[in-house]
Amino acid sequence: MASHRRPKQPSRARVTVLTTAAAAAVAFSSQAANAAPSEKPSKDEVKAKVDKLYEEAEQATEKYNGAKEKQEKLQKEISTIQDNVARGQEELNELRDSLGLAAASQYRTGSIDPSVQLFLSSNPDDYLDKASTLDQLSSQQVEALKKVQEKQRELAQERAEASEKLKDLASTRTELGKKKKEVQGKLGSAQKLLNSLTAAEKQALAAQEDRASRDSARDALTGNVPPGSGRAAAAFAFAKSQLGKPYVYGATGMSSYDCSGLTSRAYAAAGVQIPRTSEAQTGAGTRISSVSQLKVGDLVFFFNDLHHVGLYAGNGQIIHAPRTGTVVRYESMDTIGGPFMFGVRV
Repeated sequence: MASHRRPKQPSRARVTVLTTAAAAAVAFSSQAANAAPSEKPSKDEVKAKVDKLYEEAEQATEKYNGAKEKQEKLQKEISTIQDNVARGQEELNELRDSLGLAAASQYRTGSIDPSVQLFLSSNPDDYLDKASTLDQLSSQQVEALKKVQEKQRELAQERAEASEKLKDLASTRTELGKKKKEVQGKLGSAQKLLNSLTAAEKQALAAQEDRASRDSARDALTGNVPPGSGRAAAAFAFAKSQLGKPYVYGATGMSSYDCSGLTSRAYAAAGVQIPRTSEAQTGAGTRISSVSQLKVGDLVFFFNDLHHVGLYAGNGQIIHAPRTGTVVRYESMDTIGGPFMFGVRV
């Protein structure tokens, strides 16, 4: 008679594991089914992020401009000092040569000029004092030796100054490189965001900016605002002649500009040298706190850190170089993206 074995029942632990796994699978499937697909940022969201990156890039640009200006200034100062050192060394050599000729002449007559002892002395200042006191040197020789010593001191001081400025120049170049990298990083991030837009979205953004610029130009031209001084009028006329030229960070013209590059070049065209950076340009004249007191051609500054500047165009409008991807244009002060801080009448 055949025996019938009951099939082995799964253990309670195994049943629990299988039940839990099944429940988890069902829950995951339900969540996956109900989860909304990741949404692509809208055109306006992308624009807001891009505008923020451009603002940060402009902040870094003004710091880059400051470092670049400092580098150029240091290079000129170092060159001047090095030229002075070279001329001073020539003068020192001539003084030494004249003393050497006098010593050689006395040597031929059998006597050594005490000036030779000066150069062999471990303490020339002490020797000079004693020699003068003892009348061992003529007044003319004492004067010549004093000139040698003074020139030596001057050269030592100038060489030390040049050495310090060279160190400063090296650190400034390092800072310049960091700021350039920061600007490029911000601009690269902004470009990636713009590349995520469709062609239609890009076209819509471009049309929106173009429309805003045309409206600002119309408002500026119809405004009744008193002109500034002759210099301000000349600077403004130059800025108008640059309308349509692209923004490029660090650029001062004539084919492209950044914000402070445009304003500094405009006033240079009017015969007035103002500083290179927006922050430094705040000290170029008299501050004007109210928009109602502004005149055409006044410098106008925006954002708490003063990293943006333009030229007042009248009726609440400015001419400026806004940011990467734009051109020199008219724009309403209300759409700059940062608060108006004050104006400056150069």
